[in-house]
Amino acid sequence: MSRIDDSKEFIPVRIAVLTVSDSRTLADDRSGDTLVQRLTDAGHTLVARAITTDDRALIASQLRDWIADKEIDVILSTGGTGLTGRDVTVEAHRDVYEKEIEAFATVFTLISMKKIGTSAVQSRATGGVAGGTYLFALPGSTGACKDAWDEILCFQLDYRHGPCNFVEIFPRLDEHKRRK
Repeated sequence: MSRIDDSKEFIPVRIAVLTVSDSRTLADDRSGDTLVQRLTDAGHTLVARAITTDDRALIASQLRDWIADKEIDVILSTGGTGLTGRDVTVEAHRDVYEKEIEAFATVFTLISMKKIGTSAVQSRATGGVAGGTYLFALPGSTGACKDAWDEILCFQLDYRHGPCNFVEIFPRLDEHKRRK
C-alpha cells in the first residue's frame, strides 16, 4: 500500500498544465483550475499553463516545447481523451512519448470504475516519458482530474512515497542518452 516516509524531505516538482478544448478559456477552465489547485496545495510549482484547441499537431507542438524546457519536470494535460473525432490528445501524447507508462491507464481505469462504473471504458487516459519529462493525459472532467491527482499522481509525484515513486527516478529517465 501507499505510504509516506516523513523522515524524507519533500521535493517540489515543477509542473505545466495544458487544457485541450475548442471552447474553454482560462476564465472557465475548471479542470485546469482543479489540477493547479491540487498541485500547488501539495507543494509543487506551477511553471506554465496553456490552452490549445483539439488539434493533434498543436497539442504535440506544445508538449515538445515544454519537454525541451528544463524547468518543467511534469506535464499534465486535461481534455481530448475520449472517443469522438475531435479527441486527439492521446494520439498527440503518443507522438512525443519515448516510453509509455501503460499501467497509468490501467490504474486510472480501476479507480474510475469505482466511481462511474463501466463508463470508465470511454476514457483513454495515458502517461509516458519523453526527454526526461513525465507526461499525463487526463480526461476533461473535474472529477477525473481529481481522481487522477488524488489517487495516483499525488503519491507518485511525492519523493517520500513508498515503496517507489516517479520523483526518485527522475535522474535516470534519460540515462540511455549519456555516454558510456
